[in-house]
Amino acid sequence: MLRLIEIIEWTNAGRDTLSYRFPDEDHLIMRGAQLIVRESQTAQFMYLGQFADTFGPGKHRLVTDNIPILNHLKGWKYGFESPFKADLYFVATRTFTGNEWGTSNPVMLHDADLGIVRVRAFGTYDFHIADVPRFLREVAGTDDQYSLSQFSGAMRSRVVSAFSDALATSNIPVLSVASRYGEIGQALLPLINATLHDKYGIEMTSLVVENVSVPPEVEAAIDKRSTLTAIGNLNDYVKMQIGQGVGAGSAGLAGVGAELAAGLSLGQQLAGQAGFGAAALDVLTPAQVAAVLKVSEADVIASLESGDLKGKRIGSEWRVARGAVDAFMR
Repeated sequence: MLRLIEIIEWTNAGRDTLSYRFPDEDHLIMRGAQLIVRESQTAQFMYLGQFADTFGPGKHRLVTDNIPILNHLKGWKYGFESPFKADLYFVATRTFTGNEWGTSNPVMLHDADLGIVRVRAFGTYDFHIADVPRFLREVAGTDDQYSLSQFSGAMRSRVVSAFSDALATSNIPVLSVASRYGEIGQALLPLINATLHDKYGIEMTSLVVENVSVPPEVEAAIDKRSTLTAIGNLNDYVKMQIGQGVGAGSAGLAGVGAELAAGLSLGQQLAGQAGFGAAALDVLTPAQVAAVLKVSEADVIASLESGDLKGKRIGSEWRVARGAVDAFMR
């Protein structure tokens, strides 16, 4: 026996339900029925597999004037003067927070510094449904009820794929990704949304990258780069100390010489740890210059004293800039 539906609403909305098909069964929607759509909901009519009218929050009376698309699809000359039957889906449009994503297998990326590198990443994201018809068509389908757990399982690989494509497109170095999670998430968000919105009708409101891991050899490269940065800063410090010592006069030269010797010693240790020799330093001792020129240390000191090789004498010690050695060799 057919029954007429007078009030249509979705009241039992669980926190993990994304879409819900109104159970009309063999019931007919009567003309003038009340459709109640609550906040953070959207109601979507469908007729014979085609999307019809969409209703936002509020109370709507279903009459000919306010369901024009369904009128057109049914081709009724006089509109809904009698009960009608159509599928109706309620979709939750609130923001769903704290959803986990992650790579089950390493993602292959091309990095300008490291070449092809394998990357694992995971984090969380917040999203909401921005295009209801597209979401129903591409994600939820015709399920009577589509839950967040179903969505998370189906979308995890899609989110990872969008993340990988966005990361590759952004040309962000892997060495930077591993240390700038917050910035990376914000930078990738619009690139990922461009894909998710067009394909699935959803939009991320937040993407948090909690960890990006790389193979051990890439971690070693990151450590080496950090060491080289420390060496570069040390060279600037040593050169500053030389300038300040010379400006202070002969009374401070002995102290500057001691500080310089200690600084060079530390720099040599750092260079050795990074796998680089003394040639990585900007300020050289006569012994280091001799090793570069393949002559004796006495020959280097003689050239310094004659002025053929430009250097600076601090106390009893000579120091030579790398540029001066290059000019001498030319």
